Amino acid sequence: MNIIESENNTPMKTVSSSIGHLLLDMGKITEKDAERILKFQKEKSMRFGEAAMALGFVSIEDINQALSYQFDYPYISPDKSSFNASLISAFDPFSKQVESLRSLRTQLILRWFERGFKTIAVSSAREADGASLLASNLAIVFSQLGERTLLIDANLRAPSQHKLFKLNNHHGLSDILVGRASTDVVVRIPSLLNLSILTAGATPPNPQELLNKEALDELLKVFGEHYDVIIMDTSPILQSSDAQIVAKKVGGVLISTQQNQTTISDTQQAYEACRSLGIDVQIALNAS
Repeated sequence: MNIIESENNTPMKTVSSSIGHLLLDMGKITEKDAERILKFQKEKSMRFGEAAMALGFVSIEDINQALSYQFDYPYISPDKSSFNASLISAFDPFSKQVESLRSLRTQLILRWFERGFKTIAVSSAREADGASLLASNLAIVFSQLGERTLLIDANLRAPSQHKLFKLNNHHGLSDILVGRASTDVVVRIPSLLNLSILTAGATPPNPQELLNKEALDELLKVFGEHYDVIIMDTSPILQSSDAQIVAKKVGGVLISTQQNQTTISDTQQAYEACRSLGIDVQIALNAS
């Protein structure tokens, strides 16, 4: 372990805070910087990372990146990715918002996945209630747990996952269901090791009929052999029957609600529309 000495050759505190070592290894600070940080850290009784930021040597993104290495937790630097900034689970995994997503992940594991299910639909009452963002960020936090995760954009009317992850949407779910493509169109996300995405594909004139096909059941069975968690982003419940069709096939749906926006009436209607079909319903509140 490296010991940094002061000018009078008295050994100073070791840069044993793994964060310090990682910042050195990443080239974010020099050994001379580390010496100044350690002095400041001792004077102010701060953590190494806090001291490094206070002195202006590193940014919060640098600290998050170092933490992700320390805990083997995938993290993407915002300035090195084309992903949409709203994918906070990838860009800011240690924030309070993402902590809430991890709490939701735990609830879903206990209430759904530990019961033997592998797939869950994510929907909302209406279009602006955040279902697609919830589905994408939830898929990311499951992948960060080490689960082989597949995110399927089953919103064939207004797909958005390809936009969030900056993927092409030439071929996807709709193309597989009509036999124009194979499962080879599933895209693995290199920067998020355990995450794969199946975009929606070409917009069909008959989304309900496509999603009702037995081909979707067979496809999910195949995917179930290769993935631990499958999350399906679907159309809003009160705007079409697509979500109920998908949720009925997989058994459960997570309904996204937006604080200060989604009405109790809409939530109740969406809930009852699914429960009347015997679908297991969970509800998630997204803070504004």
